[in-house]
Amino acid sequence: MREDNEDQEQGAEPARPPLTADRAREMTAGLRAAMDDVRRTVAVLAARVHAAHTARVWLPLGYPSWEAYCGSEFGISRAQAYRLLDVARALAAIHDAVAASPGLSRTRDTDPADAAALDYGLSQRALIAISGRTDTVAEIITHRLATLAHSGLTALDEPAVRAVVRQAVRDVRTAPPPPPAEPPADPTVAALRRVVDDLAASSHAIGELMLEVAPAYLSDIEAADVLALLCDQIGEPLEHGLAARRYAMSGDRRALHGTVL
Repeated sequence: MREDNEDQEQGAEPARPPLTADRAREMTAGLRAAMDDVRRTVAVLAARVHAAHTARVWLPLGYPSWEAYCGSEFGISRAQAYRLLDVARALAAIHDAVAASPGLSRTRDTDPADAAALDYGLSQRALIAISGRTDTVAEIITHRLATLAHSGLTALDEPAVRAVVRQAVRDVRTAPPPPPAEPPADPTVAALRRVVDDLAASSHAIGELMLEVAPAYLSDIEAADVLALLCDQIGEPLEHGLAARRYAMSGDRRALHGTVL
């Protein structure tokens, strides 16, 4: 008895019966449902943030700015307040592209918060990642939905729209911004630009890895605490890792200036 008590005092967990396949599937289904609930909540929140910011809700309440309103009413930082706007604008651009597509007029007459309930299955991180490239995402969605509508091969029902939106977001997130359309005439400059493009592409891939460990909602200071060990293990300076993370979120190469580039 004394040994058992000592084990419990030291934090040893009691033996558990083996998990059955049916129970594992049940637990997995519960996790999937919870994740879906989180994504739907993000979508509804984003739609309401967009509506509140468009209406300049802070003015009638006596606040000088959006960030002051968010800080006082919700206790969130300036960075968090503007991340909410990034998410809201990205989702609004996606919804506008979907609503403008042929055969989807039913979404035009819905309240924005209700329209957000059309679950595209996008996380907050995904929406933040494309916030600087919403025009590109919207253009891809519009083109692909129009192609499907005119082909007649696929009904533009909710699963089809969801699949198109998710793939468009994935394509934009995983592809670094394209190089300039007109390469320089000087071969030396052209070669140097190719080196810079390759470095930017590898930095984008590293940034995606950093985001897996330190999601976009973390500030640079918070992310540094999380990423220090990872950067040490892969032989990457922490400042380079943070710059690559910022680049993966924004798609703007200026995030790499002074560190990687």
